[in-house]
Amino acid sequence: WFSQLSISVQLRMLLKAPLILGLIVLVPHVCSSAFMDIGSRTNYFVLCVEFAVFHFNQVYPDEYAYKLLWVRRSQRKQFTLIYLMELELGQTICTKEDEDLENCPLQEGPEEKKLDCTFIVDARPWLSQFFLLNSTCVQK
Repeated sequence: WFSQLSISVQLRMLLKAPLILGLIVLVPHVCSSAFMDIGSRTNYFVLCVEFAVFHFNQVYPDEYAYKLLWVRRSQRKQFTLIYLMELELGQTICTKEDEDLENCPLQEGPEEKKLDCTFIVDARPWLSQFFLLNSTCVQK
């Protein structure tokens, strides 16, 4: 009788092993998909913002450059260097070729344009590589 009970317990444990193994594999994956709030002045986040704004200016079909006005949301995906940012950008009076966009005045009056943008950037700073995973912008 004892040996049958032992076999029965071992069989049940064996059948539960894939479930337990699946949970061990699944839990870190589910947890890693969450974005968590971070400070907007952290080193890698600042680099990602600069990359996103630079990339935006390269591809946006406008002769004038945009610059960062405000960081609305700063987040990092848990256990990664993937950053989510919501930024407010303003159109400047400078063209994209101008060097000093930070000190360039914004367009004013009827020419004024502001955008709300969301960017997701994957950073690999040890290789000096940044990848834009997603971007959306809407005019305010």
